[in-house]
Amino acid sequence: MAVATKLAVAADDRAQLTTWVRAATTRRSLAERARIILLSAEGLSAAAIAERLGLVRLTVYKWRQRYVRHGVSGLRDRPRPGQPRRLSPEKARDILRWTVERIPHEATHWSLRLMAKHARVSQWHVAQVWKAADLRPHRLKTFKISRDPQFAEKVTDVVGLYMDPPDNAVVLSVDEKTQMQALDRTQPMLPLRPGQIARRTHDYTRHGTASLYAAFDVATGKVLGSVTRQHRAADFVQFLEKIDRAVPRRRALHLVLDNSSTHKTPEVTAWLAAHPRFTLHFTPTSASWLNAVEGWFAQLERRAVRRGSFTSVSELRSELRRFIAAHNKYAAKPFVWTKPADVILNSVARAARAMRINSAGH
Repeated sequence: MAVATKLAVAADDRAQLTTWVRAATTRRSLAERARIILLSAEGLSAAAIAERLGLVRLTVYKWRQRYVRHGVSGLRDRPRPGQPRRLSPEKARDILRWTVERIPHEATHWSLRLMAKHARVSQWHVAQVWKAADLRPHRLKTFKISRDPQFAEKVTDVVGLYMDPPDNAVVLSVDEKTQMQALDRTQPMLPLRPGQIARRTHDYTRHGTASLYAAFDVATGKVLGSVTRQHRAADFVQFLEKIDRAVPRRRALHLVLDNSSTHKTPEVTAWLAAHPRFTLHFTPTSASWLNAVEGWFAQLERRAVRRGSFTSVSELRSELRRFIAAHNKYAAKPFVWTKPADVILNSVARAARAMRINSAGH
């Protein structure tokens, strides 16, 4: 039987190969190649090495020859022939300019595929340019700049309440979520299982609606709620009475609200006059983002209503009460507002200027 010839491996190479084998951060493929060379240096045959490492002989022969020709550097992966070429600065600038200044003929916005076709580069190149410039053409945010003549004063007032609430006072963000529908699917839902997402019918049966008044305590994150059939000034007064009973008499109450007409009726005004510890702070028109309870309403919609199935309004009302109780027990946390009023006002002013410039350009 032929005796395998030991592969000549220099001492420095042996040290490098041993380091690769022992290091936890070495790629598996590189560590495997290092073992092939080290075992060859011990005199093991290609067949023996292949059997020990679970490889085929051709793999052993390949990396032995690579080491003989190129040393330890030859054991690393070579650059792939399909590696993307580098973009010229001019081409990168063109991609940025086209992205923000032009609209593709085939769509309302650029996609990776459309821009790659237009610029005659790979989608990978486009993705790298967009990533470096933080451009995301597929994303779209909605906004509306408030035209409230007292916008600055109201923003300063509400933000001041959030960031520096008065002593011995409770700050509540109050709003109504109206006309929530009790929807029931026409067929039973098919549940979630491994390899299969949950499924439900696209059609539904309406069983009526319910409205929810909610007061979000900025200091604790807890919610006081009241489910009603309608959305009237009388219902709002009843909710104010509920707040009045729930909060100790020694505490002043500051309520942040939107400009709904039900908040300003003579009936509400008369009730407030009889309860002087209540002070209302109105957000600017078209500025619901300033009302802290809106974030909680979004959670309610996402976690309890949107995927719910309700056979009656009564069932929907029960689910709303259950969600409030669960939130107060497990998920409530203080609301922290971090953006000062002057930062908001400057941001809105910049947006307004951009709108004027854009309008003038068209």
